[in-house]
Amino acid sequence: MQHHTMLEVISRRAIEERVAALGRQISQDYTGGDLVLMAVLGGAFVFAADLCRSITIDCCIDFVRVASYGAGTASTGSIRLVQAPALEVSGRDILVVEDIVDTGLTLQWLLQYFHQQKAGSVRLCTLVDKKERRQVPLEADYVGFTLNHGFLVGYSLDFAERYRNLPAIYTLQDAAS
Repeated sequence: MQHHTMLEVISRRAIEERVAALGRQISQDYTGGDLVLMAVLGGAFVFAADLCRSITIDCCIDFVRVASYGAGTASTGSIRLVQAPALEVSGRDILVVEDIVDTGLTLQWLLQYFHQQKAGSVRLCTLVDKKERRQVPLEADYVGFTLNHGFLVGYSLDFAERYRNLPAIYTLQDAAS
């Protein structure tokens, strides 16, 4: 296993405070609604678990998994649903929970999918909004942090499925792009 040099960019405490603030805002915004947190696997599971615990109103949580076609590190823009939601979404308030919004291609597709499923409302909550590589006009409704540089790992963000378990967010100083 290759060892990587990491530099902390967001501390565990800052993440905890921001997730709590997001939970308060979401609780306020969805009071009286039928909220379903729709966590995008695999990256959003840690963030979604902490966010769910910080929300004070009644809500459900479900999971989806999407994938881009093609080989290599870049998305071709062709998306497929690998794991559909288990819960009915029609007429419900769907809050898609993602670890990072980068190009926006997958999230744009996923938001449209929920609109086509006749969700009552569809919004996006992301831990990290990284706009430097955005390819489509997409804005998250709830943003934990906006970062524009570096290859990020920790707190669900991974490099080759590693480092998701770290409690803070780091940049990998020597990661291959």
